[in-house]
Amino acid sequence: MAEGAVVEGLKLEQRHGKERVRVGRVWRDVDGTHHFVEWNVSIRLLSDCIPAYVTGDNSNIVATDTMKNTVYVKAKECSERIPVEVFAIKLANHFSTFYHPVTTAIVNIAEKQWERVSVDGQSHKHGFKLGSEEHTTEVVVKKCGALQVASGIGKLKLLKTTQSGFEGFIRDKYTMLPDTQERLLGTEVTASWRYAFDSLENIPVQPLYFFNSYTGVKKVLVDTFFGTPKMGVYSPSVQYTLYEMAKAVLGRFHDLSSVDLKMPNIHFLPVNLSSKDNPVIVKFEDDVYLPTDEPHGAIEASLSRIRSKM
Repeated sequence: MAEGAVVEGLKLEQRHGKERVRVGRVWRDVDGTHHFVEWNVSIRLLSDCIPAYVTGDNSNIVATDTMKNTVYVKAKECSERIPVEVFAIKLANHFSTFYHPVTTAIVNIAEKQWERVSVDGQSHKHGFKLGSEEHTTEVVVKKCGALQVASGIGKLKLLKTTQSGFEGFIRDKYTMLPDTQERLLGTEVTASWRYAFDSLENIPVQPLYFFNSYTGVKKVLVDTFFGTPKMGVYSPSVQYTLYEMAKAVLGRFHDLSSVDLKMPNIHFLPVNLSSKDNPVIVKFEDDVYLPTDEPHGAIEASLSRIRSKM
């Protein structure tokens, strides 16, 4: 997506914005409980500023420093706790409506997962620890009010020590990997899902809508990956498990139109050690591994609902 024009017989596509605007926000309840978020904001504007590139006329440019300052102003204006998706919508709507030359605003935000700590079995009112994964969102708002909202999870590390295999794949003279029905499966999930509503007027009004969607989708992804606590669920390939996870999300959340998953196969290599004098120093028995993420398998797919044209 880009704002474009034909200039001197050439096609020029352009956008500009501000990257890595970091902001922390604290909200305080009347009982003394604090809530904290840390957001990393990226902004892209599509606008009618071709003259800036062609003639040096900057009169239609929104300065990127102004974009940075706007993030902090809008964070200050949010007097009540809001999910990251709502903040991204507020920002994108501001840029697309406040500035006449801007036709479309694209806002991406990654939220670090600061989790409330417990001390002596009680939730601390103002103490937090940093979790590993990120909560992400991408919002696109056009001047006409058209809206696209996607949420996601990044850096979600999952691993199970059994109930995974890989066999029956193509074999040729370069293939060294043996078939197996027993292996360790580790991955770092990057997931995104797109909401079905397509305008500012259709945003759900429930205060906890985006909070509940995020926690709910994350639970479905994790539960589908692992299976039941005692028995688990067998994975014949990362591809199969990825599809089952995406299908489970669309089956559970009917207000989502698509799910995109990236699940690299983070390898844990069997360790067998031998020497000239000792042929069996370590014999692998599904117990000792060499963790490595270079190189690793790259598996990704998108699953979308097919909308009827009738």
